[in-house]
Amino acid sequence: MTNRRGERRHPYRRAVVVSVLRSVLTTTVLVVLYYLAPLRLTLDLGTWLRFLAVLVLLAVLTARQVQAILRSDIPRVRAVEAVATGLPILLLVFAAIYVVIDANQPDSFNEALSRTDALYFTVTVFATVGFGDIVPLTELARVVTMLQMVTGLLAVGLVVRVVLGAAQVAVRRRNLPGPDATGRPPGPPRG
Repeated sequence: MTNRRGERRHPYRRAVVVSVLRSVLTTTVLVVLYYLAPLRLTLDLGTWLRFLAVLVLLAVLTARQVQAILRSDIPRVRAVEAVATGLPILLLVFAAIYVVIDANQPDSFNEALSRTDALYFTVTVFATVGFGDIVPLTELARVVTMLQMVTGLLAVGLVVRVVLGAAQVAVRRRNLPGPDATGRPPGPPRG
């Protein structure tokens, strides 16, 4: 393909650049929202229901991303974009709940958590690094940390597998030969 000036266009490369820029922009906006969000919430049933609703919404968005990957002309790029935006959302949700826990129960961690500290703690738990400099002390903080560990394992093991599997299915489907001139799909020769 060439454009008016005779230069070759690279639609795949352009799609990759757009996808990377969209992922970076989305993550940047999410981080800014995390730092600006009013997280002075009380730890009541409503807060826990909001937290659960966000996790359910993330699962629904992941399912929608899988559908979009299956329909996409560039499924691998779409899959990487889905993971590159989904994981930061997951991390920011847990960081936010740690901020809320710390504000309501200051003895929940071995030190007071700023938003940056909560995000740092979330990433170290997710990455299974666990430096030990920030430690959950109360039962509530430990339960939420365990929930994050299990959710993180599911995200890496299951969600990434499903998302990348959808990309492979879409690539295979795209590479299949299309219907013949009669509109029938290709099949074994008739004889």
